[in-house]
Amino acid sequence: MPNPLLDIRIGTMVRANLDDPAAYIKAILPLGFESIQPFFWQTLGGKDLPRLAGQIREAIGDADVVVSSLGVFGNPLESGDIDRGVLDAWETAIDHAHLFGTSMVSGFTGRLRGKPLPDSLPRFREVWGPLARRAADKGVRIAFENCAMDGNWADGDWNIAHNPDAWELMFNELPDDNLGLEWEPCHQLVYLIDPIPQIRKWAPRIFHVHGKDATVRWDVIREHGVFGRLPFVQMRTPGFGDSDWTRVISELRLAGYRGAIDIEGWHDPVYRGDLEITGQVRALDYLKQCRGGAKYLPNPA
Repeated sequence: MPNPLLDIRIGTMVRANLDDPAAYIKAILPLGFESIQPFFWQTLGGKDLPRLAGQIREAIGDADVVVSSLGVFGNPLESGDIDRGVLDAWETAIDHAHLFGTSMVSGFTGRLRGKPLPDSLPRFREVWGPLARRAADKGVRIAFENCAMDGNWADGDWNIAHNPDAWELMFNELPDDNLGLEWEPCHQLVYLIDPIPQIRKWAPRIFHVHGKDATVRWDVIREHGVFGRLPFVQMRTPGFGDSDWTRVISELRLAGYRGAIDIEGWHDPVYRGDLEITGQVRALDYLKQCRGGAKYLPNPA
């Protein structure tokens, strides 16, 4: 009998640019991860995706683990050599997602560097319109991560999909049903936005969720403000931040979300480096508890 808890799986991100990402996946699966998101930083770095897909399938073997999505994080809206490589990576990932057993590719929208956010919308439509159609033809959904990458409404280098006002503009430009969000509460807390009502409003566009949180340092805000020398917010691994993930997961379930929450590590100021896996395992256990950690027993009736 299917386990309804696994309608929402708890997993982790894996750097696909590693020399041997399949070996890393094989090493961490005994820790209890239920899904994997292999991701590329900007270009594919020469990786052969069919070969990589086979290696990852072999690493997973008979384990009840899925590839939730492929990630490509770069700027496909600009025209530099690396930027063109990002666009090529998106096209290749869309074409080969099925080999990984997934129907989703996620990442940044890109942005016209140094320009106000609305200036990127014509280029957004020019690039993502064909990509959305390419993906739809292959049964693939595209999820845009809501990370500002230190940008804002007036300026930025990487991504326009970091603000609900921007989402309105984006999806007005391209209302395609297979375009959505790779959402996480961390990036809302960075803006001092309450993530819970945002889930309720934007749930139909939430295709994938990253497990990343934040701690808002209200004492710093009260004394130094948000533009002072001290950071007013810290990105945290789930279980160490401000979000009530029991409520987050409950709201996602109520909205009909079925998919994965993949932990995005490497940002926590404490649990990083030698403590990275320690933090991720704590986040894995914590998120499973918030989801409902007891072993599922079928109703005897």
